Amino acid sequence: MDTTCMLRHISFGIFFTVVLSSVLAKTIMVCIAFKATTPGSSWRKWIGVKLSNYLVVTLSSVQVLNGILWLAFSPPFQEIDMDSYPGKIIIQCNEGSKLAFYFMLGYMGFLAVVSLILAFMVRKLPDIYNEAKYITFSMLVFCSVWICAIPAYLSSKGKSLVSVEVFAILASGDGIVLCMFLPKLWNIVTKPEQKTRPSLQK
Repeated sequence: MDTTCMLRHISFGIFFTVVLSSVLAKTIMVCIAFKATTPGSSWRKWIGVKLSNYLVVTLSSVQVLNGILWLAFSPPFQEIDMDSYPGKIIIQCNEGSKLAFYFMLGYMGFLAVVSLILAFMVRKLPDIYNEAKYITFSMLVFCSVWICAIPAYLSSKGKSLVSVEVFAILASGDGIVLCMFLPKLWNIVTKPEQKTRPSLQK
């Protein structure tokens, strides 16, 4: 259906942008939290949920705006491919506006790279702030998957193109989840004494 084709790329871009915006906001908050530990630091006023929410909404709204303009001026559409597999007719989804499609990928790449750089810069913070290490690994996995997947996506046709896209989405999404939360789960299970309030206040 045309509706499915129109929303496939746009919904993917918006959902992943929200995820990457959340990771970037988390990275920024880790940096601010460490700087705010200094007595009399002016960074204390930036600590809180409001800043994280503001960053996520602001960064995600750029992709939402891109999606609205994409649908308004040159939305994705169905097309018939009779050349990739002789003797077979394949109905596939054309991206419509190439500019909007590459902006979607480029903006997600920009958020991922900024998160990776910030997390890498603060990766040697004390253990209480070591979430930066997990963010670094998750962004490395995300960037690695898409650096490999984009050339394969651009050189694929027909069913292979969809397979590459699905693999990249699943691999990058699972990479973010596993690299960020599996180490935390492992620490909670194996070292529960480190997560008590007295140990965190030392």
